[in-house]
Amino acid sequence: MQLVIGNKNYSSWSMRPWVTMRGLAIPFEEKKLSFLLGMGAGFRDAMLAISPAARVPVLVDGDLTVWDSLAIAEYLYERFPERGVWPRGLRERTRARTLCAEMHAGFGALRQHCPMNIEASLPEAGKRVLAEQPLVRRDLERIDAMWSEALATSGGPFLFGPFSAADGYFAPVALRARTYGLPLSAPAAAYAERLLAAPGPAAWIADALQEHEFVPEDEPYRTRPG
Repeated sequence: MQLVIGNKNYSSWSMRPWVTMRGLAIPFEEKKLSFLLGMGAGFRDAMLAISPAARVPVLVDGDLTVWDSLAIAEYLYERFPERGVWPRGLRERTRARTLCAEMHAGFGALRQHCPMNIEASLPEAGKRVLAEQPLVRRDLERIDAMWSEALATSGGPFLFGPFSAADGYFAPVALRARTYGLPLSAPAAAYAERLLAAPGPAAWIADALQEHEFVPEDEPYRTRPG
C-alpha cells in the first residue's frame, strides 16, 4: 500500500492515517508531495493524477484509491482486522468512531486559528487566540471533555485502552496544544504527552522537524525566516 501525504510539519489530515498505520505496524510506502508545489495548479495537478478529490491523504492499494482520512481508517479496519485499528468491543468501537466523526466534521475555529505547525513554538499567539476567539475556547473545552471521559472509562493509557485510530485522529490536536500552549486539564494534558511520545506520532514529529520547508500559506503567525 502507498500513502500519499503532504508536508509533515503542516498536514494534520495526512498525519492521522500515517501515525495510525505506523503505530499499529501496518506496512505502507510513503509518498510525500510538498505544499511548496503551491496550493494552486502545481499541487492540485499532482494530486489529480492520484485522486479526483485532489487532497491529501490518499491511500492507494493496488487499483483501489481511498481519499478521505475516515474512509482510510475504515478500509484499514476491514483489511487488517487483527491490528486494532478500532477498539474490539462494539460499544467502544462505536464510541471511537463517533468521536472521530465529530473531529472530522467540526472544530473549525481551532483549525482556523491554530493550524498545525510542529516545529514552531507560538504560545503568545495561543494566548491571543484564546483571549479573542470564544469559539476556540469552546472547541478546546469540548476536546478536553471528550478525552477526559474516554480515558476515565477505558483506564488508558490511550483513549480506548490500546493505541487505535482514535488516537491517531487526535494526534494533530495534541500537537496544536503543544505549539500554542493551549491549556488542558491534568488528565487531558497527560494523555496528550503520552500520545505524542507513542511510536507513530513520535516518528512523524521527528520527520517534520527535518523538513525545513516554510510554506507561507500555512504560517499566519510568522514570516519567512531570513
